[in-house]
Amino acid sequence: MGVGLRKQTRLPGSGCERYTSLAMFDNFQAQDRWSKKDVHCQYQALIVAIATRHADAVDIKFLADGKPVWMALPHRAWEEYQRRTGKVITDSLAIQIAGHYLKSAIETGEHTGQEMYSLTMAETLQHLDAALEELLAPAKA
Repeated sequence: MGVGLRKQTRLPGSGCERYTSLAMFDNFQAQDRWSKKDVHCQYQALIVAIATRHADAVDIKFLADGKPVWMALPHRAWEEYQRRTGKVITDSLAIQIAGHYLKSAIETGEHTGQEMYSLTMAETLQHLDAALEELLAPAKA
């Protein structure tokens, strides 16, 4: 498990910043608030949901102790983030957003075993900001 993201220079001609992933939220342990049990979560798949369920979202699948859990992130969040920052949400960053959401849901007791979570645009951007803050924080000695 890595310690965060390393910021790279701008991509040539794109005007967009890029981050190299040292992933933190794609394979992690979270303690369930109610049972106090450690839950091992691991990223498994990313699917553009337009093709699979005619939704305007990106579906990201994790296994939580071997059970599938999907987070649907709305495409509008990609547009809004780029409008606000000039940066793009990459697949790697989307995985970090979904992983951060899942970890938070487990630790706060919001994850009750359901298989699908649909995040709002605001929730997606909130978890993006929180994940980046944690991922870009200096490593503690």
